[in-house]
Amino acid sequence: MVKLIQQFVSCCRAAGLRISTAEILDCLNQLQLIEVTNELQFRATLRANFAKSMREINHFDRLYHLFFHEMRVDAADVMQSEALAEQIRQVTNIIKKKPHDNPMFDAVVDFIAGNPLEFLKEMRRIQTASDSEVQPTRFNFGPLADRFNILIQITSTTAAIAQLLQDPSLDVSSTARNDLAVRFTQRFNTARSILLYEPRPGDKNTKKIKTYEQRLKELGERPFSSFTRQELEEMREAIDKLVRKLKNNVSRRFAVKHRGNLDVKKTIRCAARYGGVPVEIKYRNKPLRRSRIVTLCDVSGSVWAAARFMLNLLYSLQECFDKVNSFVFIDDLTDVTAVFEHNEINEAIRFVLEEADVHYNAATDYGVTLRHFQRDYMDLLTKKTTLIIVGDGRSNYMHPEDAILGQMRERCRRVIWLNPEPEQIWGTGDSEIKAYMHHCHEVRQCSNVNQLIAFIEELVL
Repeated sequence: MVKLIQQFVSCCRAAGLRISTAEILDCLNQLQLIEVTNELQFRATLRANFAKSMREINHFDRLYHLFFHEMRVDAADVMQSEALAEQIRQVTNIIKKKPHDNPMFDAVVDFIAGNPLEFLKEMRRIQTASDSEVQPTRFNFGPLADRFNILIQITSTTAAIAQLLQDPSLDVSSTARNDLAVRFTQRFNTARSILLYEPRPGDKNTKKIKTYEQRLKELGERPFSSFTRQELEEMREAIDKLVRKLKNNVSRRFAVKHRGNLDVKKTIRCAARYGGVPVEIKYRNKPLRRSRIVTLCDVSGSVWAAARFMLNLLYSLQECFDKVNSFVFIDDLTDVTAVFEHNEINEAIRFVLEEADVHYNAATDYGVTLRHFQRDYMDLLTKKTTLIIVGDGRSNYMHPEDAILGQMRERCRRVIWLNPEPEQIWGTGDSEIKAYMHHCHEVRQCSNVNQLIAFIEELVL
């Protein structure tokens, strides 16, 4: 164990980690207190003693994987290396005696033989070469040339060993030749992996800051059903800000008492109290026509995520409309208008989820819902009413009753259908959205917050 730790420390030092003798002794003492066959404990002990910062932790993990996994795959691998030790030494000694004038050739051969120190030192020198330069303008040609030189030596060594293993004069059995070929191939692949590895210390744990707007935009593109609890809170805050902005815009439309076109009749009439002098100027104050909203929200399964956001917005925007009538359904219609009018939004949604008369275990049936609305609530639809339906249109192969939707269209100003499903799957399976589309003024995909906000802005502004 002591020799193994010494070899690992030598590799770490060659790769640039600063490890003192006292730290090695502390590590050896601590290894006696743990179960060294437990890799989690073993690696944690080495990391605690040899890595002193977050940057060094990343470097240590790379070296640990290289030394204990890539160079020594497992216990069977170690035993096989010991069995082939003499043959590996014989082959590498023969390769080293071949004429060459490049010191990296010997470093590559040593790496193949199981001694990675010189190879790692050279890689360390290449990685830190640009830091030692003092020229005002730095180029990367030097390190690239050094890496290319190492690649050439790896290729030359590979070819030399492959040729030697096929030489019949080599005093090695055919089985050992095959084992050696596999062993050397693994080592060459490891050497290439180290050569191509470009360290970026600190990048892994660098915190990348995004602006609030960027964060909301990214969340806004996520499907409703994929939000975590924390992300739901973030989107609620964003929606609250949007609601306040829309309310301010709507209120400014109605605040026209002291500007606009002059109302001559009112001004003359008011001047009578001042002897015909127009002291008070009157302006035309024709308020904008407010519309009414009727919403039918499918709350079955994943559709509820979109319905929840829609009801949240409509609840907050009730001041922008004369009247908002809200209904939820699965197989039958439930009027929740009073719930949203007399309760805070979170309490209202909780009530709809837990206490409202909604059959959550039932199969969705749009036909029954439309028949119920036709029987009891048809009077809510007038030429000032915008009917908004939120749902995927999947009616479990029940009769869609699309003709009733046609009658509803004739009575109201607009019919808008918001479908949370991707448009590519509309009309597939039990989806009846194609039948309903003919009776709608607008059908649009609404599967994320950005699409929902764009719709609400168009609806209000």
